[in-house]
Amino acid sequence: MSDKPNSMTARQEKWFASILESMERETGKTLDEWVAIAKTCPETKPGKRKAWFKETHGIGTNRASVILGKAFPEAAHWAEPDNLRDTLWADAGARKVLEAIEAAVAPFPGLVAAQRKGFTAWSKAFQFASARPAKGGVRLGLAVDPAADPRLQPPKNEGWSERLKSVLVLNAPADVDAGVKGLLKQAFERS
Repeated sequence: MSDKPNSMTARQEKWFASILESMERETGKTLDEWVAIAKTCPETKPGKRKAWFKETHGIGTNRASVILGKAFPEAAHWAEPDNLRDTLWADAGARKVLEAIEAAVAPFPGLVAAQRKGFTAWSKAFQFASARPAKGGVRLGLAVDPAADPRLQPPKNEGWSERLKSVLVLNAPADVDAGVKGLLKQAFERS
């Protein structure tokens, strides 16, 4: 199916395929039938459309996301990752920090990078790091215990994977130093 994002891990691809495969069996309607229903939704915002599906048809968030992504591909999170990236990383300073993180993870074999509406994520089998701009810098979430480095702190309502157990605030590209690169590598190896 061409509407699937190309920035998925093998595990995510399997999940996506299982959602599609079980659609008719578990809901009584094909994806195309649900797409036709989605186009009748009176809501225009993705979150409200998902809520409408749940309230009106009993369709959960994951299935609703797949259906809505097919019905309204221009609104899907993966439809225009470059636009999402440019919007999220509009601040030049934060963008330079992002680029330093990207350079640090680029050599990791099997790396999957994905742009989301509110953050940029990196995965192997599982998400191991994410970054989002924050006032005065970038919040880097890592799949390592906060005790791994004194600069790490527990996450606070970050909106990314619960696997990311620690956060580090980076204020400049130079903050992506050998220690941060080591933490990224450690998180990657655990994913």
